[in-house]
Amino acid sequence: MSNYLKRLSIFIDGNNMFYAQQKNGWFFDPKRVLEYFTHEDGGLRLVNAFWYTGLKDPQDQRGFRDALISLGYTVRTKILKEYYDDNSGRYSQKANLDIEIVVDMFNTVDQYDRVVLFSGDGDFERAIELLRSKSTHITVVSTEGMIARELRNATDRYLDLNSLRPYIEKADNI
Repeated sequence: MSNYLKRLSIFIDGNNMFYAQQKNGWFFDPKRVLEYFTHEDGGLRLVNAFWYTGLKDPQDQRGFRDALISLGYTVRTKILKEYYDDNSGRYSQKANLDIEIVVDMFNTVDQYDRVVLFSGDGDFERAIELLRSKSTHITVVSTEGMIARELRNATDRYLDLNSLRPYIEKADNI
């Protein structure tokens, strides 16, 4: 197995990560994320990188999405839906892309040996368990207070976003 490069796919739950980064008070650079995970372990070959995000309208985040595509990400989007939150008494917007993430994970499963999932969402627990049963090594990146216990328990390796800060933080001038 060490004779060939292990194949890596990265899946980034953009909305989940936006809130995690906001909570931590710093933002990561999508290019540095790709560089870190392909150089960190050595011997990893990136085969896919997916970024999922909700949009206010079809033109929302256009420049950012174009930049992601130019870096090699496949960008999946969904228009945000407004809903009333009974707890807060306010309207909120949400775009749930969990199904799209899981579909892409299983649609490309033969292309990779390792997955890095940037999300803390417990809804991914069963998908992660099924991927691990196929001998896929799973790393989940999230942040304390935002990682579901079920997801953390299902994964091979958990990395706190803050531990990656020196390697993936977005420079101020970008």
